[in-house]
Amino acid sequence: MPTSLVTGGAGFIGSALVRQLLDDGASTVANVDALTYAGNLEALGGVKQGHRHHFHHVDIRDAAALRAVFDRERPERVFHLAAESHVDRSIDGPEPFVSTNVVGTMNVLQESLRHWRSLSGPARHAFRVVHVSTDEVYGSAHDDERFTEQSCYAPSSPYAASKAAADHLARAWHHTYGLPVVLTNCTNNFGPYQFPEKLIPLMIAKALAGDALPVYGSGEQVRDWLYVDDHAQALRLVAERGTVGETYHVGANATRRNIDVVRALCALLDELRPSPRGSYEKQINSVPDRPGHDQRYALEASKLRRELGWAPTMNFEDGLRRTVEWYLAHPEWYAWGSEAAYRGERLGVVPAVPVSPVFP
Repeated sequence: MPTSLVTGGAGFIGSALVRQLLDDGASTVANVDALTYAGNLEALGGVKQGHRHHFHHVDIRDAAALRAVFDRERPERVFHLAAESHVDRSIDGPEPFVSTNVVGTMNVLQESLRHWRSLSGPARHAFRVVHVSTDEVYGSAHDDERFTEQSCYAPSSPYAASKAAADHLARAWHHTYGLPVVLTNCTNNFGPYQFPEKLIPLMIAKALAGDALPVYGSGEQVRDWLYVDDHAQALRLVAERGTVGETYHVGANATRRNIDVVRALCALLDELRPSPRGSYEKQINSVPDRPGHDQRYALEASKLRRELGWAPTMNFEDGLRRTVEWYLAHPEWYAWGSEAAYRGERLGVVPAVPVSPVFP
């Protein structure tokens, strides 16, 4: 049975991919995750104990440990999702974003290359690396603009810049060394098991706690929302049928203003968990905007649909309802405890201070 190696497999998107790979019964999964604050094996649900799930508590910045995983698992496919991903945290402290997203990606590419070169025949021909990135590498779109796979990069935040650097490395390892890499860029993901620093789970948690719902500025920022299971399905399809060296955008064409997303959440909570204080919308509160906040992200995703036949199966309204229902049924996922890695505080408001270099 072939093995898929998934970096970041205990994270939000990675765990959705691992669940799908294990549910379909077609492969073994080598799950590589450092289990930082946002990684949680509970996101794997019932599949985490299966005999086809091999978990490796490894940080991709540790090249030697990563090499040992490749040597043991001998994967046919590598899905690279491990990353520091929260823009606000990158503003407060960019160093982990550079060390993980750039240096860690280099390690994944190097070990993938070494492994690929050791293969021969059908195994060498079938091997793929799917490098997973974000729409934020393009910077802010204008008006009704949608970025294409040929758009120029213009990252605005330390997070986006680190992901852009990782994308360039992935392309370089393909063009220079021939490594069979396929790249993807996705829009905003949402769904169950997301760490509560992100907009949708954060608003749910704060609403239920009776706290103010902080919306940056006027909430006019526009994002395209993609249900996480649809994204995982797209990644599997790209690994199976995508053209080596190509980039595919994964988007749902479901753009919404942030303020409209928060209001939709409030309306669902009013219906599903009414508050004695009245409508949750009364808790919405404007706060100073994030430094360098991009106004609009949107991707043109017709290439993936046209060439590989992918289309999202979950529309935004149904996905949001399913997401809210899941969080209401799993309050432990967003409860602020004394040992919690995050307690709902505002991040990304303090200018970054100089940090020690990644390579002393």
